[in-house]
Amino acid sequence: MANQKTGSLDRVNVIRLFLLASSAAFLIGAVAAPDRGQMLPGLAQILMSPAQLTKDYFEIGNISGTFLNVSLVGWVCAAMTCLPGAAVSGLTVAAYFLTTGFSFWGINFLNMWPFFLGVMVHALVRKEPFPKYVNLAMFATALCPLASELLLRYPGDGEVRGVTLSGVALMLVVGMLIGFLTPAMAAHSPSVHKGYDLYSAALPGVLLGLFAVAALYRSLGHTVPEIRATLGGSHPEVVVPFCVIFFALCVLAGWRLNEKSFRGYLALLRDTGHKSDFVARYGAGLAIMNFGFYGLMIVLYYILVGGSFNSVTLGIIFCMVCFGANGAHPGNIWPIMVGYVLFSVVTVHFLAGNFWISNQAILVGLCFASGLAPIAGNYGWWAGVLAGGMHYLLVTSIPAIHGGFSLYNGGFTSLLVAVILVPQLETFCRTKEQRLAKKS
Repeated sequence: MANQKTGSLDRVNVIRLFLLASSAAFLIGAVAAPDRGQMLPGLAQILMSPAQLTKDYFEIGNISGTFLNVSLVGWVCAAMTCLPGAAVSGLTVAAYFLTTGFSFWGINFLNMWPFFLGVMVHALVRKEPFPKYVNLAMFATALCPLASELLLRYPGDGEVRGVTLSGVALMLVVGMLIGFLTPAMAAHSPSVHKGYDLYSAALPGVLLGLFAVAALYRSLGHTVPEIRATLGGSHPEVVVPFCVIFFALCVLAGWRLNEKSFRGYLALLRDTGHKSDFVARYGAGLAIMNFGFYGLMIVLYYILVGGSFNSVTLGIIFCMVCFGANGAHPGNIWPIMVGYVLFSVVTVHFLAGNFWISNQAILVGLCFASGLAPIAGNYGWWAGVLAGGMHYLLVTSIPAIHGGFSLYNGGFTSLLVAVILVPQLETFCRTKEQRLAKKS
């Protein structure tokens, strides 16, 4: 187990500083963007646009406005983790980067507030301090696109009406209700997938979306807006340098916090990732170092497959690496990635002639298949390849059930794969621990 201290700072404060520094990095990205002179108009355009899957904020607004939006969301989330009594752990890193990652294409500084307020009300009703629920408040933002929809164009014909009093009221009521219900549902989610889906909050994030769409649209005779992706051009000259510098600095920071060494990192890479908090087990330094190495690995993958470096790709890089302190590392992720490539080449590309691995929907899907990393870690690389392939086949079929309003679409797909696959693995296969015990 890791020591309670990391250098002169305890690990909780190290994580808080890490999140604050990351928010500052996003702000630097906004100021350094080539279109920084249009930063505020770009942000305004993002705030006043629908966010139904999948909207490229570089295209909806602009590059500097997108980074500013991410930074603002990041500062709020990081500030919440600094509240006295906030439960800060590896899961906090996941919640922060999942939320900021989605702020590149779904969450904005306007549509997140109803969900935070709903979690605050939940804490008030439970007579518990809100800081206890900080992580869940961030995870509750899965349905931010629905909040924007209710604010800007519900129940019309798909045309943006703009902000109205009724739209504000509807957004607040529905968003707060979803935020209120999320903590209880999220608490029960791990029992459904037994800890094998890192994106555990996807269960309330999709099921509440399904219910909301049924209640607000289908039962009232309204048409759910058609799911149309808005994607702009590729900006590798912005995305790649930002990510490489960011993740390289994470490696450097982790190295310094780990007494200027890589000692212990191999042990982390051998961790199954199943119900594992790397911050608590290995210390903040190694957790941040892993976050950096994992991020560089993802960037290299997207370069090799020829992905389009728009804001969606940039967002999913951070959404994918978010569990780098809480269960995912290069050692248990590569089988998932291989599964995606194999199933694309063998079953879909050759047989159907479409859905190649550089397709934007598949790039997004791979991000959330990473939530199945504990399967590869606990049952072996072949189980990870199978899990990744199953996710590949399922992920593009899920958006229809929630109208494209849930950002946790891919995480819910991981949950379905875990529900199908884990019982079979438990019945017919041995875990890593069981295999080691048999050898001894």
